[in-house]
Amino acid sequence: MTTAEAYRVCRSIAQREAKNFYYAFRVLPQHKSDAMCAVYAFMRHADDIADDESMPVEDRRLLMDNWVAAWRTARASGISDDPVFLALNDTQKRFAISDGLLEELVQGTTMDLAPQFTGEPQIFKTFEDLYRYCYLVASVVGLVCIRIFGYTDLQAEKLAEETGIAFQLTNILRDVKEDAERGRVYLPLDLLAEHDIALERIYGLAAGAALEPNERAALQQLAARAEQYYASAGRLLPLIDADSRAALWVLVTIYHRLLQKIHSANYDVFARRARVSTSGKLLILAQGVVMSMRNRGALSGKGASL
Repeated sequence: MTTAEAYRVCRSIAQREAKNFYYAFRVLPQHKSDAMCAVYAFMRHADDIADDESMPVEDRRLLMDNWVAAWRTARASGISDDPVFLALNDTQKRFAISDGLLEELVQGTTMDLAPQFTGEPQIFKTFEDLYRYCYLVASVVGLVCIRIFGYTDLQAEKLAEETGIAFQLTNILRDVKEDAERGRVYLPLDLLAEHDIALERIYGLAAGAALEPNERAALQQLAARAEQYYASAGRLLPLIDADSRAALWVLVTIYHRLLQKIHSANYDVFARRARVSTSGKLLILAQGVVMSMRNRGALSGKGASL
């Protein structure tokens, strides 16, 4: 299989599965879009293994271990029949993505399969514990992405980390009900205690209990944290290479719009799952396309004047 064929396989995975990310991929230059599709396909496969509840956790853990071992072998040798591994190897070389970042990506994906969570609810005692989880499952993705987008100011790395936190806190708020139904509560215990909420109450809310004012307040407080981190996304945007700013803008705008939907629902994430409509995403994408054309036009004009 050629590298070009491997990238086409990754793109088909991204087109099929990446509900929010693929909108951003479409306004990138081709070589950067290909790279983002390769990274996404890699993460998608790991997530699919971790989340496949048709298998016992122990079987998923074994399957994940075998898959990770195969990836490490492919990475070390540079040879693979797996199109995702082949494309990811090429992406890693072209954009100087370190082995360490990819290992952290895997660590984040496999956290839910850790032995200490087997048969026990996944909980976080403090916001700092939750931050570490969000870093591994989202911020590391951001750190990989900015290497593809391109940057020179090292401040971009901390801002990308915090943008990832904003995205993951938004995901957590959106998915509170579904996660609780699966035995996972990502709301930290110190936040629940501050608002006099027992952990068991989250399971009751997922089962249909009415949301009380103190519970709305807890969700609102977590949303306010997310808003603080979205401010980092605004500061990150001008630090990214001009040909990639539209992609980052599209992604940030879609996720921030999702948080705004949660706010508009008065934080009742148990009654209805918040979502940004397809038409809303397409409108954001259209704005991103205009932005991308304008940025690339400015770059072309600058090149012609040199």
